[in-house]
Amino acid sequence: MCNPIIPFSYKQHSRGHQPYKYFSPLFHLQNSFLNTLLSFISFNRKKHIAIAALLNMTITMSFHLFFLCFTMPFLVFCDVEMRPGSSTQILSSFHENKNVSITITVSEKKAENTHSVSTKYWFHGSCTKRDISISQSKGSSSGIPQYIVQIMNTCVSGCAPHEIHLHCGWFASARIINPRLFKRLSYDDCLVNDGKPLSSSQIIRFTYSNSFMYPLSFKSATFC
Repeated sequence: MCNPIIPFSYKQHSRGHQPYKYFSPLFHLQNSFLNTLLSFISFNRKKHIAIAALLNMTITMSFHLFFLCFTMPFLVFCDVEMRPGSSTQILSSFHENKNVSITITVSEKKAENTHSVSTKYWFHGSCTKRDISISQSKGSSSGIPQYIVQIMNTCVSGCAPHEIHLHCGWFASARIINPRLFKRLSYDDCLVNDGKPLSSSQIIRFTYSNSFMYPLSFKSATFC
């Protein structure tokens, strides 16, 4: 009998009788094609994801630009309407410290045939009611209580305030007080230093006697 012809792609296992294994070049070609196809699909998927993200970002930026273009005319028109046409007055003040202030006033007025522009600058130090210091303390004495009052001008400006008046109620004292220093003119109105200017760091000091302390506070003064 003739032995059957075994193709070159069949091999017999050396141990026992095992089924033959088929190794075909077509199988390797098929695997390579599938791997290439899967790589191509994965690449296209990533490409589509990137395109979608770019498209989403473009739409968002377009919306922001559209919103800005839509609101810009309203802002411009509102700014134009807020500007006065016939007259402009600007007053700006900047306080360097407690006693130095810079005030700049610019006024512009337009008439039919006349145009006047005036600019005024002045640099000055001015005193205020906060510069008038008023303090009271109880003195040590037997009998009617005594209270020591000190009124001081803490302003460093060369222009001293005058005609200083205090709230004092029905101020009265069992002890005589020099009227040139402090006196009550009427109810709740007491005059300091006889109305004369109170220089910088000058102190008006006096003592009054009463069963209780009168509340004293700044009322008015003339500042230059």
